[in-house]
Amino acid sequence: MKKILKKLIPKKLLNLRHLFFAWYGSVKYKHPSEELMVIGITGTSGKSSTVYILRQILEDAGLKVGSLSTIDFYIAGVDKLNDQKMTMLGRMQIQKYLREMVDKKCDVAIVETTSEGRVQYRHSFINYDMMALTNLYPEHIDSHGSFEAYKQAKLDLFNYVSKLPRKKGTGNGERGTKKIISKTAIVNGNSEYKDEFLQFDFDKKISFGTNISKQEVKNDGLHFDIDDKEFHAPLYGEHNISNIAAALTIAREFDIAWDVLQKAVSNLEPIPGRVEFIPEAKEKGFQVIVDYAFEPKAMSSLYEVVDLIKPIGRIIHVFGSTGGGRDRDRRFKLGEMIGKRADICIITDEDPYEDDPQEIIDDVSESVVKQGKEIDKTVFKILDRKEAIGRAIEMAREGDLILITGKGSEQGMCIAGGKMIPWDDREFAREFIEKKK
Repeated sequence: MKKILKKLIPKKLLNLRHLFFAWYGSVKYKHPSEELMVIGITGTSGKSSTVYILRQILEDAGLKVGSLSTIDFYIAGVDKLNDQKMTMLGRMQIQKYLREMVDKKCDVAIVETTSEGRVQYRHSFINYDMMALTNLYPEHIDSHGSFEAYKQAKLDLFNYVSKLPRKKGTGNGERGTKKIISKTAIVNGNSEYKDEFLQFDFDKKISFGTNISKQEVKNDGLHFDIDDKEFHAPLYGEHNISNIAAALTIAREFDIAWDVLQKAVSNLEPIPGRVEFIPEAKEKGFQVIVDYAFEPKAMSSLYEVVDLIKPIGRIIHVFGSTGGGRDRDRRFKLGEMIGKRADICIITDEDPYEDDPQEIIDDVSESVVKQGKEIDKTVFKILDRKEAIGRAIEMAREGDLILITGKGSEQGMCIAGGKMIPWDDREFAREFIEKKK
């Protein structure tokens, strides 16, 4: 019934329903964003990682933090993995979480904020104090119809925040003071669109990324300088340097000293489902990485990590491509890219939604085979994703590297009929590793 109604009711009318719930949620939970410093993180990629990194940095500096992202829902030390296959929650849930943050006496709320959430008014009635743009490039076009429409949705977010009423005495221990909290735009200075995002009437306009130097990716993680200050982060992927730079730029707005920031960055914990090594595999003589990469640019970043690792054995890659009306060309691009790099490709299911999962697998396989791979020798089509993960681990030999991509730490898989089944690539990998002799 729900699916039929969505087809019958105009999209704009459905979005107005989201607007109503956003308003009602704010009223019901007594406008919680007025009692917090609220930081929005948006961009094409790196949003969740930046939220996760920023949260750790602010906590290391002594602030009490809550955050909402694709990865997890976190309130003052209590963490719950996001099991809703949705970044910006609807039905008043964002306001509910913000109220819980206030009740737990959080100083800061970090909210991953998406362009699709903007179109659906999920950001409405949240009084953001800062909005940060990690980057912007053509992706998610399926949701918006064109890159210009996608970019405009991001610009609308910045325009919205710039016009919000300024708060008094909230965040960073300033509760009860009369200090006015500045509306701040923080934008990747390397983006060709930076000036468009800095055009709005913010109190502060700050760019990041142009002051990074001496970037090195080593076996112990990332090394780089910002404003001649040395940093080391025990994370992988050069793209994370930009994510850390965004987080540090935001943290500096809280007047956190550089030495505190340097220590916080050196203590960063791995980000769930983002170049996440499964340590149990090492005991069996091979390596397993679970990563969220589902589009070409992110996949390219992952293979930069692979180049750093230099596995002595084979690269076995378990992957697919999502359905649900997403960009069909992506299937062929991923197939071509991975077909060139991996020694063995295992193509499987990945959130098909209402699409035919076998058709998706066949599309991906078509591009893989064009790279010289042979069906049932170096490329395998296995519809059941759990079985595909098991097959990869079963065939792993000493020195091999297994990549499992597309879902990261996601806790569900979306299938036909609007259903979502419980899922965790990492747990399935551990299960098969434990059984492997």
